[in-house]
Amino acid sequence: MHRIASGLLGGLALAALAAWAPSAHAADTIKIGFVAEFSGAFADASREMDDGIKLYMKEHGDTVAGKKIEIIRRDTGGPKPEEAKRLAQELIVRDNVDFLMGFVVTPNALAVADVITQAKKPTVIMNAATSIITTKSPYFVRVSFTVPQVTAPLAVWATKNGVKQAYTMVSDYGPGIDAENSFKKAFEANGGTVVGSVRMPLTSPEFSAYAQKVKDLGPQAIFVFVPSNDQPTQLMKTFAERGLTTSTIKIIATGDVTEDAVLEQEGDAALGLITSHHYSYAHDSQLNKQFVAAFAKEYGALRPDFLAVGGYDGMAAIYAVIEKLKGDVSDPEKVMEAFKGLRIESPRGPIVIDPETRDVIQTVYIRRVERVDGKLVNAEFDKIENVKDPGK
Repeated sequence: MHRIASGLLGGLALAALAAWAPSAHAADTIKIGFVAEFSGAFADASREMDDGIKLYMKEHGDTVAGKKIEIIRRDTGGPKPEEAKRLAQELIVRDNVDFLMGFVVTPNALAVADVITQAKKPTVIMNAATSIITTKSPYFVRVSFTVPQVTAPLAVWATKNGVKQAYTMVSDYGPGIDAENSFKKAFEANGGTVVGSVRMPLTSPEFSAYAQKVKDLGPQAIFVFVPSNDQPTQLMKTFAERGLTTSTIKIIATGDVTEDAVLEQEGDAALGLITSHHYSYAHDSQLNKQFVAAFAKEYGALRPDFLAVGGYDGMAAIYAVIEKLKGDVSDPEKVMEAFKGLRIESPRGPIVIDPETRDVIQTVYIRRVERVDGKLVNAEFDKIENVKDPGK
């Protein structure tokens, strides 16, 4: 009986979404539903994203093209796809939002794909980085990055700099599997050999056994991907305890492992680590210096990271679309067309939304963890411009 009732309620909700008319709330207000993981393991990541959103709105105001911007925040409580779907339905049907945005983790983003497609609701992905996300709904647009986008350039860089064999260690969920596959494909295409791999549990992993195994195997390099919550600090401390950080084994990773906001917590264990990513707190541009200074003024010692930039640039994209459409966002097809080809000068450097995939095209940087003026930073020393997601 419970299953039948649940099915009926789900069907009714979907029917309501499919039939829902474009925005019927006050014509002078544009509502944006912000869905993120404000509690649980990804709470800090969501806070960083929200800080970026708030900073952008403080700098640019809460009115665009004569329309008041209202943000409605909802907490999924962690990677909980059913809760993300329920909240998206609620925001669309009850709150009648014009946009959805946020989504730190992939499972929650994927969970709302059918909902936003039926409701024709433009949705801005500010972090979730599995390649397939934008293929799941024509109403997704992503301003952050994809894991293959930052992983493949690192694999190519490694082979060009003498790394011919590697072992991969990744978290066992969408982005981790994306990282493993894209690294292996690019690494082997450029003459490298993957000598082994392991997929680690997403929640509460115990890294010691994995670290000892790879140390015993002794590959030339380890490629690592774990999500940017508390795991990078745990991982690097374990690597240090097992002697990997002082061994001849080169450690390379995506920028999630040396996230700017928590890099100091990793300490000297992170020194020398080579990573690839689309943003560094230490990025040398005038716009980024202004962004970092404004962030410090607003939030104190907390460093902005790629999640903060995802929130900041996501709001920049939404504001740009509203301006382009002169405040009329009632037609979702026109909104999505306005996103396509959109160019933004970001603290990370120039970005553009690919008109075909609705994914971001941007520069990927190769960085080394160094101590500069007493602080650990991801110091950029190489770059690859205009990188598209190689998974599409």
